[in-house]
Amino acid sequence: QVSLWLKKMYGDVPVPEYEVNERTVDILLEVMECNEERDRDISLVIENMKDQATKYEAETEYWQGILEESLGLCTPFLSKEATADLTDLAECAMALELENTSLGSFYSAINYMTSELYEITSKNQELELKLNTLTKKLTSALTLEKQLEEDIKKLKESQEAEKARVEIRSKDLKFLEDKSEDLKIRVRNAVDQLVAAGLDQSLTHEALTKSSEELAALLKEIEPLKEELACYHGLPPSIPLARVKVEEARQEL
Repeated sequence: QVSLWLKKMYGDVPVPEYEVNERTVDILLEVMECNEERDRDISLVIENMKDQATKYEAETEYWQGILEESLGLCTPFLSKEATADLTDLAECAMALELENTSLGSFYSAINYMTSELYEITSKNQELELKLNTLTKKLTSALTLEKQLEEDIKKLKESQEAEKARVEIRSKDLKFLEDKSEDLKIRVRNAVDQLVAAGLDQSLTHEALTKSSEELAALLKEIEPLKEELACYHGLPPSIPLARVKVEEARQEL
């Protein structure tokens, strides 16, 4: 079967030599079946096209008969201008999807398409207006986005600078805390050394501070007494003379 198909395919040309085994025969058999199936499909397509051509020819003859009987037109003998006009008329009718080429059908189709064109134009204007509005909003949004990006950039730079300052302050504070702790240790050690050397406790900072506070309280208590005593400073130091001075003041009063 494969050999006959190869002879048919090559015709008068000798069939090329090939190794005959089960695998090559199976492959050639599969190719043969595909080729025959394709030939059958092509034959069906050709038959269908012949049928369509026959139908078109019959329809052409039908319309030519109508043109000749109804309008007295014989298409093979029409002038170029008439043929062109008739072609334009047919194309317009097909474009407008008319059932016939009457003037009323053309007017109705043209009016319908004009109305449809008006609606489409109105929709296009609305869409254009919406597009312009959206474009403005988009432009505003992009401007705002750009401004926000710049503000965020400035804020990040400010935060980085503030972070650097905070780190420096933190380092300074840590240094001062360490220094204060070191000074406290030194003061404590110095106090311990002074105490060990026999320092009087009344001369320590705490004792002197306490004494100063007690002295300030006593001075505050003495202040009214000083004011009361001031009125007696003008008296003579002798008691008899002081009595005479008091008597004179009483008589004057």
